[in-house]
Amino acid sequence: MIQLKSVLKVLGMAAIIAVPGFAIGDAVTDGIKDRTHPVGTVCMSGDSCAAAPVAAVAAGPRSGEEVYSTKCFTCHATGAAGAPKLGDVPAWGPRLAKGLDVLFGSAISGFKGMPAKGLCMDCSDDEIKAAVEHMVNNSK
Repeated sequence: MIQLKSVLKVLGMAAIIAVPGFAIGDAVTDGIKDRTHPVGTVCMSGDSCAAAPVAAVAAGPRSGEEVYSTKCFTCHATGAAGAPKLGDVPAWGPRLAKGLDVLFGSAISGFKGMPAKGLCMDCSDDEIKAAVEHMVNNSK
Protein backbone atom coordinates (compact mmCIF):
# COMPACT_ATOMS: atom_id res chain seq x y z
CA MET A 1 0.00 0.00 0.00
CA ILE A 2 2.91 2.35 0.71
CA GLN A 3 4.26 1.89 -2.80
CA LEU A 4 0.86 2.63 -4.30
CA LYS A 5 0.66 5.87 -2.30
CA SER A 6 4.08 6.94 -3.61
CA VAL A 7 3.07 6.20 -7.18
CA LEU A 8 -0.18 8.15 -6.77
CA LYS A 9 1.67 11.14 -5.32
CA VAL A 10 4.05 11.21 -8.28
CA LEU A 11 1.18 10.89 -10.75
CA GLY A 12 -0.74 13.62 -8.95
CA MET A 13 2.20 16.01 -9.09
CA ALA A 14 2.72 15.25 -12.78
CA ALA A 15 -0.95 16.00 -13.42
CA ILE A 16 -0.76 19.32 -11.56
CA ILE A 17 2.33 20.38 -13.49
CA ALA A 18 0.70 19.39 -16.79
CA VAL A 19 -2.44 21.44 -16.10
CA PRO A 20 -2.56 24.53 -18.32
CA GLY A 21 -2.41 27.74 -16.36
CA PHE A 22 -0.42 26.22 -13.51
CA ALA A 23 2.61 28.44 -13.07
CA ILE A 24 5.80 27.77 -11.20
CA GLY A 25 7.02 30.80 -9.31
CA ASP A 26 9.85 32.93 -10.67
CA ALA A 27 12.03 32.02 -7.69
CA VAL A 28 11.68 28.32 -8.49
CA THR A 29 12.33 28.89 -12.18
CA ASP A 30 15.38 31.05 -11.45
CA GLY A 31 16.68 28.43 -9.04
CA ILE A 32 16.34 25.74 -11.69
CA LYS A 33 18.13 27.91 -14.26
CA ASP A 34 20.98 28.58 -11.81
CA ARG A 35 21.46 24.87 -11.13
CA THR A 36 21.24 23.76 -14.77
CA HIS A 37 23.08 26.51 -16.65
CA PRO A 38 25.80 25.43 -19.13
CA VAL A 39 29.28 25.01 -17.73
CA GLY A 40 30.93 26.87 -20.59
CA THR A 41 30.16 28.79 -23.73
CA VAL A 42 31.25 28.63 -27.31
CA CYS A 43 33.05 31.71 -28.54
CA MET A 44 33.68 31.99 -32.26
CA SER A 45 36.34 34.08 -33.93
CA GLY A 46 34.99 37.57 -34.46
CA ASP A 47 32.67 37.44 -31.43
CA SER A 48 33.25 40.05 -28.77
CA CYS A 49 34.17 37.29 -26.31
CA ALA A 50 36.98 35.98 -28.55
CA ALA A 51 40.57 36.53 -27.46
CA ALA A 52 43.18 38.02 -29.74
CA PRO A 53 44.66 35.48 -32.17
CA VAL A 54 47.79 33.68 -31.01
CA ALA A 55 50.92 34.53 -32.97
CA ALA A 56 52.58 31.79 -34.99
CA VAL A 57 55.32 30.02 -33.05
CA ALA A 58 57.88 29.11 -35.68
CA ALA A 59 58.83 30.91 -38.87
CA GLY A 60 60.17 27.81 -40.59
CA PRO A 61 60.85 24.11 -40.18
CA ARG A 62 62.83 22.89 -37.18
CA SER A 63 66.22 21.30 -37.68
CA GLY A 64 66.72 17.58 -37.22
CA GLU A 65 68.80 18.25 -34.13
CA GLU A 66 66.06 20.44 -32.65
CA VAL A 67 63.34 17.84 -33.30
CA TYR A 68 65.56 15.11 -31.84
CA SER A 69 66.45 17.11 -28.73
CA THR A 70 62.85 18.16 -28.03
CA LYS A 71 60.92 15.07 -29.13
CA CYS A 72 62.87 11.98 -30.18
CA PHE A 73 65.36 11.94 -27.32
CA THR A 74 62.66 10.73 -24.93
CA CYS A 75 63.01 7.21 -26.32
CA HIS A 76 66.18 7.36 -28.42
CA ALA A 77 68.37 8.57 -25.54
CA THR A 78 67.20 5.79 -23.21
CA GLY A 79 66.36 2.94 -25.56
CA ALA A 80 62.75 2.87 -24.35
CA ALA A 81 60.51 0.33 -26.13
CA GLY A 82 63.49 -0.98 -28.09
CA ALA A 83 64.35 2.37 -29.71
CA PRO A 84 67.93 2.42 -30.99
CA LYS A 85 69.94 4.90 -28.94
CA LEU A 86 71.63 7.83 -30.60
CA GLY A 87 75.23 6.80 -31.27
CA ASP A 88 74.62 3.05 -30.82
CA VAL A 89 76.20 1.89 -34.08
CA PRO A 90 75.37 -1.85 -33.68
CA ALA A 91 71.70 -1.06 -33.02
CA TRP A 92 71.44 1.25 -36.04
CA GLY A 93 73.34 -1.09 -38.43
CA PRO A 94 70.43 -3.38 -39.42
CA ARG A 95 68.12 -0.40 -39.74
CA LEU A 96 70.55 1.48 -41.97
CA ALA A 97 70.92 -1.63 -44.16
CA LYS A 98 67.23 -1.25 -45.12
CA GLY A 99 67.86 2.23 -46.49
CA LEU A 100 66.83 5.74 -45.54
CA ASP A 101 63.46 5.56 -47.30
CA VAL A 102 62.43 2.61 -45.10
CA LEU A 103 63.63 4.47 -41.99
CA PHE A 104 61.69 7.56 -43.04
CA GLY A 105 58.55 5.50 -43.63
CA SER A 106 58.86 3.78 -40.25
CA ALA A 107 59.42 7.08 -38.45
CA ILE A 108 56.47 8.77 -40.15
CA SER A 109 53.98 5.87 -40.04
CA GLY A 110 55.20 4.12 -36.90
CA PHE A 111 56.86 0.75 -36.47
CA LYS A 112 56.47 -1.87 -33.72
CA GLY A 113 56.68 0.05 -30.39
CA MET A 114 57.16 3.45 -32.03
CA PRO A 115 53.94 5.35 -32.72
CA ALA A 116 53.56 7.43 -35.86
CA LYS A 117 55.95 10.39 -35.85
CA GLY A 118 57.05 9.33 -32.38
CA LEU A 119 53.94 11.20 -31.19
CA CYS A 120 55.31 14.49 -32.53
CA MET A 121 52.00 15.46 -34.10
CA ASP A 122 53.15 19.01 -34.75
CA CYS A 123 56.15 17.78 -36.76
CA SER A 124 56.00 17.83 -40.53
CA ASP A 125 57.19 14.81 -42.50
CA ASP A 126 60.27 16.82 -43.53
CA GLU A 127 61.08 17.57 -39.88
CA ILE A 128 60.77 13.86 -39.03
CA LYS A 129 63.09 13.02 -41.93
CA ALA A 130 65.59 15.62 -40.70
CA ALA A 131 65.47 14.08 -37.21
CA VAL A 132 66.09 10.61 -38.64
CA GLU A 133 69.03 11.95 -40.67
CA HIS A 134 70.40 13.58 -37.50
CA MET A 135 70.20 10.27 -35.60
CA VAL A 136 71.69 8.31 -38.49
CA ASN A 137 74.55 10.77 -38.97
CA ASN A 138 75.37 10.54 -35.26
CA SER A 139 75.16 6.74 -35.20
CA LYS A 140 77.59 5.65 -37.94
